[in-house]
Amino acid sequence: MLLRISVVLCCLGLLATTCPAQTSLAALLKASKWQKRVLLLCAPTADDANLRRQQQLLGPVGADMNSRDLLVREVLFDHLSDPDRRYLREQLGVKTTGFTVLLIGKDGGVKQRAGTPLPPARLFTTIDAMPMRRQEMRRP
Repeated sequence: MLLRISVVLCCLGLLATTCPAQTSLAALLKASKWQKRVLLLCAPTADDANLRRQQQLLGPVGADMNSRDLLVREVLFDHLSDPDRRYLREQLGVKTTGFTVLLIGKDGGVKQRAGTPLPPARLFTTIDAMPMRRQEMRRP
């Protein structure tokens, strides 16, 4: 039952654990371009204190994340394939030794980077200042 809930939440973008049909980071970001903003929670392991804190901060704001087309994906270094590890380091500039949170805009660019958990208000302020988000908020 818990696995089924996790898979459903993962597919909705509310919980980004390792899904059964996990795609590569490059494929995820390519598929998300112009469709979703992506928040990558990068950590050495699932029990990383900063990762857990970030999850706690995001837990109560699921509706706010959905309204901003935000897909959350956990990236656990101890579960990465070699190509994903290389992509993370070379394309996204993430060191695979500590916690990093990256906000990727709908255009595929890195919009925010932090080495500590981001408070939702700070994350949403960044998103809401984006030109594309301002257009989205004007639509009925």
